[in-house]
Amino acid sequence: KFCCLFRDDEDTFKILIATDIHLGYLEKDPVRGNDTFVTFNEILDHAQKNEVDFALLGGDLFHENKPSRKTVHSCLESLRKYCMGDRPVQFEILSDQAVNFHSSKFPWVNYQDGNLNISIPVFSIHGNHDDPTGADALCALDILSCAGLLNHFGRSTSVEKIDISPILLRKGRTKIALYGLGAIPDERLYRMFVNKQVTMLRPKEDEDSWFNLFVLHQNRSKHGATNYIPEQFLDDFINLVVWGHEHECKIAPSQNEQQRFYVSQPGSSVVTSLSPGEAVKKHIGLLHVKGKKMKMQKIALETVRTFHMEDIVLADHPDLFNPDNPKVTQAIQAFCMEKVELMLDNAERERLGNPRQPEKPLIRLRVDYTGGFEPFSVHRFSQKYMDRVANPKDIIHFFRHREQKEKNDSDLNFGKLVSRPASEGMTLRVEDLVKQYFQTAEKKVQLSLLTERGMGEAVQEFVDKEEKDAIEELVKFQLEKTQRFLKERRTDAEEEKIDEEVRKFRESRKKNTEEEDEEVREAMTRARAHRSEDAVLVAASSDEELMDTGMKGTGDSDDGLPATLSRGRGRARGRARGARGQNSTARGSSQRGRGSTSQESTTSSRTYKPVSVPAKNVSIMD
Repeated sequence: KFCCLFRDDEDTFKILIATDIHLGYLEKDPVRGNDTFVTFNEILDHAQKNEVDFALLGGDLFHENKPSRKTVHSCLESLRKYCMGDRPVQFEILSDQAVNFHSSKFPWVNYQDGNLNISIPVFSIHGNHDDPTGADALCALDILSCAGLLNHFGRSTSVEKIDISPILLRKGRTKIALYGLGAIPDERLYRMFVNKQVTMLRPKEDEDSWFNLFVLHQNRSKHGATNYIPEQFLDDFINLVVWGHEHECKIAPSQNEQQRFYVSQPGSSVVTSLSPGEAVKKHIGLLHVKGKKMKMQKIALETVRTFHMEDIVLADHPDLFNPDNPKVTQAIQAFCMEKVELMLDNAERERLGNPRQPEKPLIRLRVDYTGGFEPFSVHRFSQKYMDRVANPKDIIHFFRHREQKEKNDSDLNFGKLVSRPASEGMTLRVEDLVKQYFQTAEKKVQLSLLTERGMGEAVQEFVDKEEKDAIEELVKFQLEKTQRFLKERRTDAEEEKIDEEVRKFRESRKKNTEEEDEEVREAMTRARAHRSEDAVLVAASSDEELMDTGMKGTGDSDDGLPATLSRGRGRARGRARGARGQNSTARGSSQRGRGSTSQESTTSSRTYKPVSVPAKNVSIMD
């Protein structure tokens, strides 16, 4: 009866569900370089063979924020091959598409474009790996959207309030309200949920007749006090949540007992870290929706490289290993070789039943050598498996179990404490490392003007998004803000009073996290704007240098230039002489800058120039 309910008919939606495809991951690796592209083709092939109504992707289609030409080309090739054709699309969109696709230059779904022939529409939100960035806030998905091969939705432009407007779909008598929210920093989104700044809009007519499907890309497991999104934050009218970002495959829908909705976590389609969650077999989902009922069909991916993992605790084998034995290291190495061989045998047996699976498996053996043992040479060990394993350099991972500190809590169950390597047991973020550094640093290198949070965010932008001016702009922005504060307070220009006022101002900013977030966003906006200006200035300055070089042969003198420039003038005697003249010009410009007027100094607001001011006339700005 259940199967009959979801037979293919005019009232049943068939939706392919996948997340975290990470196209381009390790693309330069000679063994694993094509893994993501092959599996993406398999995913789209399943969509085509099952004649789905549309494909829904939950973020991180690309592994890099700025994917390579090879990655973008392979993605375009796959989408064109599998998603274009003459098969008609069987559903219609009822909502205002100008609202659903507000960030696109072509604000309508791609299959309704008269210039395109789409057979399988693909809807996708962005993830934290391929999120919008830069002066124009563009991401790789926007390129696919502009090309008409993908529909990018769920993008929020406001940082003060998020209104999630659904794409309203109808097929026969079945209606789906598709909600999407692209990746947002977890701590910010957590705070917005707490402050009731996130609203999910519902259809005005027959709101109870819609199947509400929500796709998001955030931390589901708790990585910190606010560095995740609790399920109870989500509205209880939702029927199914497709949760991206988490790589462990838990695609079978599980019900949240409090909110009563179901959560499906498809996981990634490629192994990007050698951790236990990635060792779970990879699947995608085929979701059937009819009326308000649903069924999730699991589809195992056959082209994913097999991954086998095992843990060894040397202290658990006292009969085999004695740390006082001078040959114990050789015994440990032999034991590890036996384990690796067993895993290789298992991988080979698994591959025999699936010819599409890559030949070389991923193998990971984690060895806890706590108890006085010494690790052997991992490099020498890996040489034995260069031709048999896809990750020979990463086969062995040695770690020591950190002993738990004694606590007075009588209800603490030490039997439940799990030994886990520090590098794999938690996720370290750049901003966390920055904060940790300044919290443990000596007093003389502590931050006195900036905040750890703001600096961490700026470093994160610098590392992840390649915003070269992020740190400089944040420092400059917070410096200007502090100067304005001191001027408004009419603080005396005495070092002790200034230090005290700055300390108070810094503490007040640390408490107001929303204002601090706004500072970081403003600084990042300025950094992106300056990057655009720099591109124009570089082009203009190169033209000016060409003109100056041409004029230097005329013999005209400039009274405002230092005398050292005259040596670079006159007749050009070869390339070396000309080069000296240009360098002298640069030196002359910097000298002249010391005595520049205020008008000259404003032409380059990002360059600090030393100022000499009499001590008795010192101002707050100085």
